[in-house]
Amino acid sequence: MSTHGDDEKGGVSRRGFLGGVAGFIGVTAVGSTAEATPVPKAEIYEASGLSKLTLQVNGRTHSLLVEPRWTLLYVLRDRLGLTGTKPGCERGECGACTVLFDGVTRYSCMTLALEAEGHEITTIEGIMAGEALGPVQQSFADEDAFQCGYCTPGQIVAVEGLLRQNASPSIDEVREGVSGNLCRCGAYGHIFKAAMRAAAMKQVS
Repeated sequence: MSTHGDDEKGGVSRRGFLGGVAGFIGVTAVGSTAEATPVPKAEIYEASGLSKLTLQVNGRTHSLLVEPRWTLLYVLRDRLGLTGTKPGCERGECGACTVLFDGVTRYSCMTLALEAEGHEITTIEGIMAGEALGPVQQSFADEDAFQCGYCTPGQIVAVEGLLRQNASPSIDEVREGVSGNLCRCGAYGHIFKAAMRAAAMKQVS
């Protein structure tokens, strides 16, 4: 059946329909372009929106401006350059970000930087004995207590915190002490041996 006959009877041919749709799309595109709003510039934080913070980290004092929402993990890594503390799950489950908070282990991803003011923070960098490895660090190296190494800083800090609270732990106490730190490589046996070795080294020294 001819489409030309449809036009004469008041119908719409396929050619006419497609032409109308194309025209509509063209008008819509022009209209939307004319009414488009400019992309807003990146938000700029004024100094008045920041808070002054003084941190005691590894025996040094740091004064800086921070946003109230910033975590201690973020400030340590991205503002102070202490990248030994690792981001992992960032929700308090893996322990890669473990630091010592007044000598007690704590997840820095779950701690606001402003909460740390007035407290002594120790990171993996602060456990070294000058330029030499500390006893826990040396024990981890001696016992091959790591594989990929990503969780190792948090594991070392957890063991350091344990030994500061309990200088002569049992193997079960070691297991409990590092239970909040996950090792996806499964090097737990070596980690436990390293903790026991570090305890012995600290007692001798």
